[in-house]
Amino acid sequence: MEIKKFAAIDIGSNSVRLLISNVLQNGEGPIFKKSSLIRVPVRLGGNAFIDHKIPEISIQHLEETMLAFKYLMKANDVLHYKGCATSALREVVNGPQIIKRIKDKSGLNIEIISGNLEAGLIFNSQNASLGQMVNNCLFVDVGGGSTEITIFSKGKPIAAKSFAIGTIRILQNQVKKEDWKRMKEWVKEKAGTLKDFSMLGSGGNINRISKLAELKPGKALSFLKLNALVEDLRMHTYEERMKLYDLNPDRADVIVPAGEIFTSIMKWVDADKIFIPKIGLGDGIVREAYKEYLNGKKSTL
Repeated sequence: MEIKKFAAIDIGSNSVRLLISNVLQNGEGPIFKKSSLIRVPVRLGGNAFIDHKIPEISIQHLEETMLAFKYLMKANDVLHYKGCATSALREVVNGPQIIKRIKDKSGLNIEIISGNLEAGLIFNSQNASLGQMVNNCLFVDVGGGSTEITIFSKGKPIAAKSFAIGTIRILQNQVKKEDWKRMKEWVKEKAGTLKDFSMLGSGGNINRISKLAELKPGKALSFLKLNALVEDLRMHTYEERMKLYDLNPDRADVIVPAGEIFTSIMKWVDADKIFIPKIGLGDGIVREAYKEYLNGKKSTL
């Protein structure tokens, strides 16, 4: 059995992540096993959704983070990586200039991807969780700048959409009632005809909530437990959340709006539980990097 390493760079609105995965190649197809996940709290969405421009200090932090990621990939003998930037860099006027600066500083290639492509990459990460799906499934990924929703029927995607509703946008009062209404109408229209469906959630916040709930592997989190946790978190101040729930500063503020998004969608479709497989965009990017490698691409680090 041959083992090779591939990596994903995910430049999000609330943080920047490097996922390095071992890919085991055998006769039955590739098996992806996470080797390491490095998360750096570079919050690009703080200014992106208001000023539509990333400030210089944040760009410098991002450049240094990318340089560190480059050396981490070299030290891990990564054969090929793929780098993607999502909603924060999608919306700023200086996005292309930032991508060029990253290239000049670290030599890394980063692609600013559309919301629909982001949803597609997240879908690609779901192969490992198909066993948790029944005939129909509603998959929800919540980030700082957007929420990606994919609806499956018999294991195949039948609808996918990205909505500009994210945790940082909510904190900044950037999400209007009309935005919530559009997402609600879309979800109810697309999922309304489905019966016997399961719901899956991904993103750093729902993963952290599952840890707070002491959720056992393979078990679902009930709506009642999720809602109770969100309400309990809401009752405490930012500082109290960090102390009582052992939350990092860049998690303590966004975890409540994330919970609001998940509970709202669950109410709309009458879902009484949600599976949290702890997979997401990074996993989809790694799979795409592996496909690119098979097609002849190899990164220069």
